[in-house]
Amino acid sequence: MAPPAQSQRSPSPSQPSGKSEVSDLKLQLRQLAGSRAPGVDDSKRELFKKVISYMTIGIDVSSLFGEMVMCSATSDIVLKKMCYLYVGNYAKVNPDLALLTINFLQRDCRDEDPMIRGLALRSLCSLRVANLVEYLVGPLGSGLKDSNSYVRMVAVMGVLKLYHISASTCIDADFPSILKHLMLHDSDTQVVANCLSALQEIWSAEASTSEEASREREALISKPVIYYLLNRIKEFCEWAQCLVLELVTKYVPSDSSEIFDIMNLLEDRLQHANGAVVLATIRVFLQLTLSMTDVHQQVYERIKAPLLTLVSSGSPEQSYAVLSHLHLLVMRAPYVFSSDYKHFYCQYNEPSYVKRLKLEMLTAVANESNTYEIVTELCEYAANVDIPIARESIRAVGKIALQQYDVNAI
Repeated sequence: MAPPAQSQRSPSPSQPSGKSEVSDLKLQLRQLAGSRAPGVDDSKRELFKKVISYMTIGIDVSSLFGEMVMCSATSDIVLKKMCYLYVGNYAKVNPDLALLTINFLQRDCRDEDPMIRGLALRSLCSLRVANLVEYLVGPLGSGLKDSNSYVRMVAVMGVLKLYHISASTCIDADFPSILKHLMLHDSDTQVVANCLSALQEIWSAEASTSEEASREREALISKPVIYYLLNRIKEFCEWAQCLVLELVTKYVPSDSSEIFDIMNLLEDRLQHANGAVVLATIRVFLQLTLSMTDVHQQVYERIKAPLLTLVSSGSPEQSYAVLSHLHLLVMRAPYVFSSDYKHFYCQYNEPSYVKRLKLEMLTAVANESNTYEIVTELCEYAANVDIPIARESIRAVGKIALQQYDVNAI
């Protein structure tokens, strides 16, 4: 049997059918490169959009590199962004071309507009070409001292990129100590958070070969640094708050009064709108009081309400994640949650994996005062159309009957 004839695909209007379109683009870009005519930036935008669209569908437009760089001599930030995107894409695969971009990127790093300075510095650090690291040190040093917080924020992450390209260059330029100073003295919290993230990564990597780096890593979890970050935690974004809270879990307080001080500082984080911040705070509470068995019940009572709120608000996936945390606490101290058993009732539209976890928790919190209500609810689930859930509910009733002395109701 002959194979079916392949249908002739017509070329997409956004896709060049041959080299002629790329050549036409090259010619048009060259004509606009030196032009000062009114509306020239709009024309450049249209051409840049075509180049970027060709690039994203996998067509090689690297031959336009020189013309794109020449056309980037403009104050139009949209053109700059498109040009940086183009340069970043082709610099990785063609280091020789990347060398052509160094001059114009370094020039843009000294631009009057802080947005252009930041974008240029980010693009310069994103070239990730080992031969060009010597050109990064100067702009990064200037960026870390820049008056604009956006440029400083980009520069901090640029130091981390430099470290991954050439660790020795980063350490020799003394960038980690500059980051440490910024972390403890910068007015912008995002800069502080970026410094903390970068330093953790750099010193963790260096600690295996350097005693000094190991000491610096330990200094990150010292009392002055921890309290400085905790006192500013309300100013941080959600990601940064989680970063700080993760650091606090590694800190070992000197006595119980210090533990209570930290918990009081973090009390309002339990009411935060972001679930990740709430869970990170709860983790700190549990970690700090791990060996204080006399306050476990008080801590459970305190974290119970935020956890139950998270279960009822959010996606099924979030509910399952929070329920998994709650499950461990319920198994450890069922009496604390026995009055909140109604939070573990199954909703008709919940996925089976959530229902299964809730059934286990209902079984665990059952006691003399709530057995009748829980068993009545479980009997409703026994008629569920989901056969595995119906079986689990009957099994749960059996487990409760074995737990309780008075099984007449069951």
